[in-house]
Amino acid sequence: MKVEEKLLALNGGDYIAYGEYGDARGMPVFFCHGWPSSRTMAELTDAAGRDLGVRIISPDRPGISRSSFQSNRRLLDWPAVLRQLADHLELERFHILAISGGAPYAYVSAWAMPERVRAIAVVSGAPPIADLSDHSGLLRLYRWMLALHRTRPKLLRKLFCVAKPIATMRLPIRFRPMLLKLLHPSDAAVLRDNAAFEACFESARRAWRGSVEGVIIDAQIHAEPWGFRLEDVGVPVRLWHGKQDRAFSFRVAEEVARRLPNCTARYIEGAGHYSLPIRHMREILEDLVAG
Repeated sequence: MKVEEKLLALNGGDYIAYGEYGDARGMPVFFCHGWPSSRTMAELTDAAGRDLGVRIISPDRPGISRSSFQSNRRLLDWPAVLRQLADHLELERFHILAISGGAPYAYVSAWAMPERVRAIAVVSGAPPIADLSDHSGLLRLYRWMLALHRTRPKLLRKLFCVAKPIATMRLPIRFRPMLLKLLHPSDAAVLRDNAAFEACFESARRAWRGSVEGVIIDAQIHAEPWGFRLEDVGVPVRLWHGKQDRAFSFRVAEEVARRLPNCTARYIEGAGHYSLPIRHMREILEDLVAG
């Protein structure tokens, strides 16, 4: 689907790109895309948003797709960006929905702006990896990347650069079954739908096309300390996690839920990392804005 790209000039001369989905006059929800991903991942919310009267505002993070690259950015820099976007749209209060790698950005916004964030929903969310004593609940690829980040960061950077030409390619339809065989059966089943596949993987291609450095910094932010404690996030959190999630085990999600003082957690049997937000988006959005 085609959505108008909008640009907002930020303080300091940078700009942020964003798009809107769902009901343009509905209740505002900011969408935090995954990693590696970009704002068009919010296509997953469009139908449910229209049905429920929810306005989805989805920005590209700095250095991702069309947003300006910011060197040395930290997770703690994000609330100021979101605040400027909310002010520009004249939104005093709003909800936040985050999928996968968008989770840290939802948590930091709720922590930094409790007077503006009504509630957040975190779906298949990334945990604060630096706080984990055991990485066995992470996808093997993530464990491998973390090991290189600690021991050979220059090599990891080179591998990202080598990966870019492949990551920006559109996979021919005839090759998709081979990719889907690598996923949990529940995820493979939902991604056989062309629209769902494109929402997930075209958004990733857009991220890589924007800037490999942007993708690298977004990854580094997940591996480093977030700069605040989950215990200090007092805003209501709706945490959704599939019991068959291979990227982040639901046991890891349980640890996160225990640290949040105002959390309602739902662990969905038979759901994987992708199938949970795709199959349950209407339920997730309805629960978020009802609260």
